[in-house]
Amino acid sequence: MREDFARLMMEYRFAVDEVLTKVTILRDEFLHLHRYNPIEHVSSRVKTAKSILEKVVRRRLDPSLPEIREKITDIAGIRITCSFVADTYHILDALTSQDDVRVLEIKDYIQDPKPSGYKSLHAIIEIPVFLSTGAVAVPVEVQIRTIAMDFWASLEHKIFYKYDGAVPDHLAADLADAAQAAEQLDHRMEQLHTEAHSSSEEADTDANPVDIDDALLHNLWELSKQKI
Repeated sequence: MREDFARLMMEYRFAVDEVLTKVTILRDEFLHLHRYNPIEHVSSRVKTAKSILEKVVRRRLDPSLPEIREKITDIAGIRITCSFVADTYHILDALTSQDDVRVLEIKDYIQDPKPSGYKSLHAIIEIPVFLSTGAVAVPVEVQIRTIAMDFWASLEHKIFYKYDGAVPDHLAADLADAAQAAEQLDHRMEQLHTEAHSSSEEADTDANPVDIDDALLHNLWELSKQKI
């Protein structure tokens, strides 16, 4: 049992590594090809054995590996923090459209926030982890949110942890107000980004269309036509 559980945990760690690689590739592609990086921060975690067993008891599950594999889908987790709301959907689409990614569930808490004011995109995806014995399909929970959403969620978590879930009414109301303020901040920052981006595109149109890279390519092309 101990060996099998250790193998299970290893599979989830490998699954996290696989998704992190995918996210890194997406970030590098956006940065180098589109000259824009929508991903501000990425974090990951694999639940501890103690946390998994506590969840098994809390949900009254059978403490067997098949039951754990099937019923607990957030053992491996990735959190992606984006600059703007539109980026969260863009990254979700880019990640879930890959051929080896199977989407198990998507919950859009941005369009439909939780009563507390919590906002985020949640997706349970399944990816293959290739071991010496063959491929194993492993679920990974992916959370995608903006910086403002992430800051609010971090504050909510600390407050709920301090009061063990029984948050006083006045603090719950303040959290709800803060969620509205975070939403307004996201909206305003996205407006500013759009305005700045539009101005930048107009400036690029007026500027010399041949930049350093284009000039270098032109010189290489001319050299390639010369007979040496």
